[in-house]
Amino acid sequence: MARLGSHLEDEQAMKLKDPEHAAPADAAEKRHVTPIVCYPVETLPPPDLSGYRAARQGWEKVAEVTVPPREARTFEVPAGSFFRIVSVEGPQVGDFNLWNAADHAERFYSGKTRALHGTHLSTGDRLWSSFPAMRPMATITEDTLDWYGFDDFGGSVHDVIGTRCDPYTNRLLAGGDYHHCCHSNLTRAYADAAGLSLAEAEPFVHDVLNVFMCTGFTRDTGQYFMKASPVRPGDFLEFFAEIDLLGALSACPGGDCGSKHSSDVAACHPLLVEVFRPKAPPAGWQPPEKNAYGGSHGR
Repeated sequence: MARLGSHLEDEQAMKLKDPEHAAPADAAEKRHVTPIVCYPVETLPPPDLSGYRAARQGWEKVAEVTVPPREARTFEVPAGSFFRIVSVEGPQVGDFNLWNAADHAERFYSGKTRALHGTHLSTGDRLWSSFPAMRPMATITEDTLDWYGFDDFGGSVHDVIGTRCDPYTNRLLAGGDYHHCCHSNLTRAYADAAGLSLAEAEPFVHDVLNVFMCTGFTRDTGQYFMKASPVRPGDFLEFFAEIDLLGALSACPGGDCGSKHSSDVAACHPLLVEVFRPKAPPAGWQPPEKNAYGGSHGR
């Protein structure tokens, strides 16, 4: 079994237990080269969190959607409004998709969000959209699990590293069909919202933000791991909608993901989505423009 320990400088940790090739004489030197952050974000204008939070004063809850266990539901949020994903009955993680409400080809880009903000998201991080628009879709304005940080296993909450549980991988690994994986849940919910067949809807379902899920990578094999989420009823992740949004949330069949997913074994609970309309948008806020790259690609 892959080791979950946090020995970051263990030079023996490797993907293959018995490498086929001998290490060169400068192996230790190569392993200790200082890493460089690929996408430094100092040039990005930071979100005005104080301005966003000031806009919450006197806001009105205008909608709420309950997501049943092992199912998904969609919801809409106008630009300039807030929404929360809330734990209501017991520890439960959710798989979250997001689209531009007016153009579903523009969707949440978890990979680029991860490259910009890291493997796990929290307050002040943004959910970026796909090419060619590549702009903030939503900004996280509060996270009641921000106290968790990174644990001794390298785990943290709200990841953008897991893709979503799906029936194809389940079929590959377990040999059976399970229809309440998050991918299938999101496909059904999106198909209903968009008025599409399941086959037409499925390509629009994309890699997720795993809300409340506690995850990381094993130190020796680099495998994706999960552990019981620290979420409790009353915890929430709050967002500000930068553009008009269509969201979809699946209450994962793994429950708190402390044992397994893609089955009916785990205890599962509903999740709640609340949408709030402020009296006025944050001072000075404007919906972000689409990315300014011209699209010539050198021709």
